[in-house]
Amino acid sequence: MAERSTAAVDVADNSGDDPLTAKADKAATDGVAEAQDTAEKSAEVAEDEAGTRQNGEQPSIETPELHSGHKLARRYRLEECVTRLDGFSSWRAVDEKLRRAVGVHLLPADHPRARSVLAAARSSALLGDPRFVQVLDAVEENDLVYVVHEWLPDSTELTTLLAAGPLEPHDAYQLVSQVSQAMAAAHREGLAHLRLTPSAVLRSSTGQYRIRGLAVNAALRGISAERPQRTDTEAIGALLYAALTQRWPYDSDAYGLSGLPKGVGLLAPDQVRAGVHRGLSEIAMRALANDGATASRQEPPCTTPDELAKAVAAMPRIRPPEPEFPTPPEYQRTTYQQGTYGRPQQRPGAAVTQPVMAPPAPLESRTGRALKWAVSALLIAALGLGSWQIADRLLDQNKTDQPQQTTQPQDETDEKEPATGKAVAIVGAHDFDPLGDGSEKPQGIKNAYDGDPSSFWNTDGYYSADFGRLKSGVGIVLDLGKTQQVGSVDISFIGHTSVELRTAPADAKEEPTTPDAFATGAKGSGEKVTLKPAKPITTRYVLVWLTELPGSDEGNFRGKITDIKITS
Repeated sequence: MAERSTAAVDVADNSGDDPLTAKADKAATDGVAEAQDTAEKSAEVAEDEAGTRQNGEQPSIETPELHSGHKLARRYRLEECVTRLDGFSSWRAVDEKLRRAVGVHLLPADHPRARSVLAAARSSALLGDPRFVQVLDAVEENDLVYVVHEWLPDSTELTTLLAAGPLEPHDAYQLVSQVSQAMAAAHREGLAHLRLTPSAVLRSSTGQYRIRGLAVNAALRGISAERPQRTDTEAIGALLYAALTQRWPYDSDAYGLSGLPKGVGLLAPDQVRAGVHRGLSEIAMRALANDGATASRQEPPCTTPDELAKAVAAMPRIRPPEPEFPTPPEYQRTTYQQGTYGRPQQRPGAAVTQPVMAPPAPLESRTGRALKWAVSALLIAALGLGSWQIADRLLDQNKTDQPQQTTQPQDETDEKEPATGKAVAIVGAHDFDPLGDGSEKPQGIKNAYDGDPSSFWNTDGYYSADFGRLKSGVGIVLDLGKTQQVGSVDISFIGHTSVELRTAPADAKEEPTTPDAFATGAKGSGEKVTLKPAKPITTRYVLVWLTELPGSDEGNFRGKITDIKITS
């Protein structure tokens, strides 16, 4: 029962908020628009308040009176208040030192939860996991406690995504996979969220999900739990349930979603909405608290984020939907095709037939006949002159070709022209990661050019397509054994990948050690890419440089090369 009462914190209907809190669901901050219900308070807080009322004292927590334009630490300028609730407020602000948007939580230093908020913020900042919205600063200053965190203007709340409809199976799979893995990592460090609602999950433009308010959101509201791992696991199950059905898995409406009908209990997602992925439906039921009952097929319930992440990883792969191409417009037939040999032309009964204009008469006068004879004579003269010049050039060419054949064999000129279109052998290769730790899965390099499409070399996993903003790319350096001509490079990937063809100078005695020392010859993207420079390049060392990675089944981004072929 303790688990269910804790979960009720996130599912309670908060219709009594003041107008300022209504903006929170539309803003990218850690503040949440729902007012704190009496069910959110722990038993200890409720007992303290009851004792206070018996003594005749009324609790009073005043939110600091601040306004837009106020500066904290002469650096953070407050712009817009998005939440004002229970003695604290949340703001959109500007870091004037670094010239970027940030979010700020503010509460009085004598607030009963000020110390726990500072401790939670500092613990969250030490985690340093990019899958969470990062805490940038946590300070007590001038009778105020404030927590500064990242602001992600290019991300969208899950609340907004669900307002448009349920997610596709692939998107729902990525949601539960990435969120469960992130929360498993947080719990390994002793951190819990306890308020994992749709407004606490953001999706970036690259499809990466990020979680905000780790430990801080619960501390601001005084939320605790006896079994924090079970509480967060049930919250992830509720997020997956909402993503599959666009319904909240309880009998009360919350976060802009309708709840389940009262009295029917917890229905499986595939019983609420047709077409729901069966495997994801079972995962949601295994994560949700179901009054002690297990999910279908007698699968054990998931009680920790780590167990949930492993259950998701054991599922069959869910591929992204195929791109939809617009239907081409109907072929427009011409007037000629609409005649006897085309479609019959519909004519209104009262239509008037347009008169057909007769073609102009030919040149039948005396002047016309003279003009025709003059033109014919000119044409005959031009043809004769042209024939004579062609014959004269052919005779001169035969005379000049005779001595050349005696002085220079034809085979010698052919040998000077390099052969094109022939396969170039790859003598060796190695991984190339000079902008990172210097190593990028070296044990699988041979799989990239062994001619076997079932084997592949892959990069490390990253949190975004742009390598988590840690570096501009990684790649493979191919050694051709000697300086040779490179006309094109064919590369096969798993997933849509952006790549560049870079080559070392022709006179390079040693392999370059930095990406800029290689010259870029061609760029491309896709799953099968042909990189062909404007003209053939002579080199010994070829760098296949990956600049953007596709998403993988593990919930991260990883490049995979199945084959590389080089032709002259």
